Amino acid sequence: MAKRVYVAGGGPAVIVLSEMPGISPEVARFARWVRDAGFAVYMPSLFGRDGAVPRTAEGVAVFKQACISAEFHALAGGQSSPVTHWLRALARLAHRECGGRGVGAIGMCFTANFALIMMLEPAMLAPVLSQPALPLNDPAGLEIAPEEIQAVRDRLEREDLTVLAYRFAGDLFCRAERFAAYAAALGDRFVGRVLPDSAANTDVAPFFAERVACPHSVVTAHLIDEAGQPTIAARDEILAFFARRLVADGPDSGGPTDLVTSPDSAARAATDATRL
Repeated sequence: MAKRVYVAGGGPAVIVLSEMPGISPEVARFARWVRDAGFAVYMPSLFGRDGAVPRTAEGVAVFKQACISAEFHALAGGQSSPVTHWLRALARLAHRECGGRGVGAIGMCFTANFALIMMLEPAMLAPVLSQPALPLNDPAGLEIAPEEIQAVRDRLEREDLTVLAYRFAGDLFCRAERFAAYAAALGDRFVGRVLPDSAANTDVAPFFAERVACPHSVVTAHLIDEAGQPTIAARDEILAFFARRLVADGPDSGGPTDLVTSPDSAARAATDATRL
């Protein structure tokens, strides 16, 4: 499974997973914010046309293709998408290349829950779920197998870790039922933030205006890039979360983390790194 991965910056690694329909200018902007905060960004291209402003017809075509792809389980709750095995290998690779205490990841919309499943990789320490939308056909469903989410909860408890998550109050694709399901599964290790709909940017690309049509993308399309805005506060909280968990001399570092990773030549061979 060969995929292009855009890489930039230095410091502990953070994997940025794009929302549907791909790596838009707003997703790339968020990746640069992570880079500028002192992290090495790894951003894999999972679908869509990299760098494109999403037009409606193209975005719908990308969405339909992803829904039938064997890599993703868009409509199936209670199981994880196969692509998450590759993403866990990418986390191992990124940690080996960048060092530090471990790796962070943020998933968005279609990819949001992938960041949680990546906690099955010991190098992953800081998962962020932005408007998790899968499974699409069950507002209260979780796209992860029961034994996997139990393993994640056990690890969160054992290592005193947390999961950050964000949604807008009126999001029709990530509703309150989903956050309630995460809270039931993970307890107080799940930290969910709900932003008011009034905090969402309304000047968005045609795909979002015509096919999303509700506040949805917290740190990308619907972010308002102005001081004092709730979406900017969410961005800053995410960057602080990565710093707290990943930077060796961070405020709660507690000394180095003893992680053991094995060489993964397959992941290296599958990663075509390109600078942002």
